[in-house]
Parts: sequence; structure tokens; C-alpha cells
Amino acid sequence: MATLFDPIVLGALRAPNRIIMAPLTRARATQGHVPTPIMAEYYAQRATAGLIIAEATGISRHAVGWPYAPGLWSQEQVHAWQPITQAVHARGGRIMAQLWHMGRMAHSAVTGLHPVSASATTMPGDAHTYGGKQPFEQARPLDAVEIPALVQDYVQAARNAIAAGFDGVQIHAANGQLIDQFLRDSSNARTDGYGGSVDNRVRLLVEVVTAVANVVGAERTAVRLSPNGESYGVDDSNPAPLFSTAAAALDGLGIAFLELREPGPEGTFGATHVPRLSPLLRRHFSGPLILNSDYTLQRAQADLAAGIADAISFGRPFLANPDLVARLRSGSTLNKDQMETYYSQGAEGYTDYPALIG
Repeated sequence: MATLFDPIVLGALRAPNRIIMAPLTRARATQGHVPTPIMAEYYAQRATAGLIIAEATGISRHAVGWPYAPGLWSQEQVHAWQPITQAVHARGGRIMAQLWHMGRMAHSAVTGLHPVSASATTMPGDAHTYGGKQPFEQARPLDAVEIPALVQDYVQAARNAIAAGFDGVQIHAANGQLIDQFLRDSSNARTDGYGGSVDNRVRLLVEVVTAVANVVGAERTAVRLSPNGESYGVDDSNPAPLFSTAAAALDGLGIAFLELREPGPEGTFGATHVPRLSPLLRRHFSGPLILNSDYTLQRAQADLAAGIADAISFGRPFLANPDLVARLRSGSTLNKDQMETYYSQGAEGYTDYPALIG
């Protein structure tokens, strides 16, 4: 019976434990989306994780509409990431890059370009920009002839990630981002080969993952999905067949692992009464399955023991506890995260959370 502290093989990686650091947007890069030295300290502090999945990282200037988020499309960004991955490796850790396109969640005030999506839809609410919050803009539907170039942006970012020293990449297809906008029928009203049927809506995900796996290896490629309930304004009227099809396609590609963000009805960062789909997807995906969202030590151990998951990813607990693995192992009290410094630009609430002594 597996425990959180047992090793696990995740594709090409051998993780010493099953406590995974989930991707967390932190906004400590420059306004030009170049990583900064403080990020090396932050990730190195958390190198005892079985695997770090680094913060969502833009694949192109068009892709990243979050202020001070990092990118992976330029050589300047590659060079700036190298000391960060080196710092993690020097502490014995492993780190993956999460490849990100925000689609309709981006804003021209950040990107300088009009947002794109599967269809002409608008993200509800306001976008974070350098000038404060502004209403989201209606997205322009991507033309089918533009999609090969989009796929190549993912491929180039994946190549850049390996050049920057990352151990692999995760395709961000969750949380209402661009690929999720193609997957779900509330945001995809297309009538071409990327819309309508489940197979068509899964097509972009499969094309991106296939292309990335072809250049970095399927064993160094992973995917994140958020299959149950509304997420950042996107939802699906019948998620079970959609995400079963996606899971089966990913299984056929032999990716390193599949991570699912699955909030529950009492979720503290998004909530839904739509049941978790991981038991169903487990039947369609035979590789390592990592589950995420509001996990405690007890719940994590229970899901591992029951075979529901192979590993658990922790987000905010890792944000506030650089030594989360040691704290969980010893049953120590966890630091509380400070929401007001999630997206600030300094060390406060970033590298100054205390670790256990001794």
C-alpha cells in the first residue's frame, strides 16, 4: 500500500516521494516576462518535493496575459530560467515547466494583442493588468489555419524548457485556459474540425501533446486537466464522455503522468457539486494519476491507499511551507498562506515563510 513518502516513477523521472508541488502563479518575473533571481531561491527552498511543477509559463507573448508572469519563448527567458533549474537540481530536486496559453483570459493591456479563443466568447469578470483591473475583452476565434502555428509555439516553448534545464513539461489544459476553452462546450461553438463532437473538441489537446512529446519525449511530457465543474467561466454539459475520451487519448500517447484538479463542494479555491471524475478517468488512463485540490495529509493518504491516486499535488500548502514534506512527515503544524502577497513582486509572502528548525 503506497504512502505519500514512497518513491514513484513519473515517466523519465524518479521522484523520492509522492508529494508534488502544484503549479502556482506567483508574478515575480519582470514586466517583460523574464524570470528573476529571487525565483531560484523560492524553488530551491521547495526542492524536497517529489517533483516541482513550476508556475504557468507563457509559450508566446500572445499567450501570457498575467502581469509579471514568466515566459519561455525567448533566449533571454531561457537564460534566466537556467539558474533556477540549476538551484533546484543542486538541492537534489526535480522541476517541470508548465506550458501556458491563456486564450480569452489574456488581455491586450498586458499582451499588446487581442485575445483569442475557440470561439467569440468573453471571460466573465475583470482581468489583472499593469494598470489595475479591466473588464475582459471578447476573444477572437482562432482560424483553423492559425492552429498549426499555435502548436509550434508549444513545441518551441517545450524545446526552450529543456534548454533551460527543466526535467520535462506539463501542458496546461485546465482551469479555463486556451486548451480548456477548446475542450468544453460552453466556450467552444465551432463548426469545423475543432468543434462540435467530443473527438473534435479533444483534437487540439491531442495535437499539442503529440507534437510536444515528439520533441521532448512522451516520458517527459505531462498534462493537467480540471474535469469536474465550472472553472474560470468554462464548463461542459456532459463532462464524463469528454474527459474519458481525453484521458484515453493521452493514455495512448504514453505521457509521464496526468494531473487532475478536482475541487469539491466545500472547495476553498473554487467549489462545485459536480462529482469528481478521477474514478472514471482512472479506467481510461493507465499511467500515474496525480490528484489536486484541498488535500490534507489524511485525505491524501486515504486516496493513495484506496488506489484512487498515485501521487498528490499540493498548491497553497507548498506556497506557505517550503519544507512541506518534512512537516507532513512529522505531523507538524503548517504555516498559513498570505493571499495578499500571492501576486506581489517582492520577497514577502514568497521566500520568507519560515521552515522548521533542525
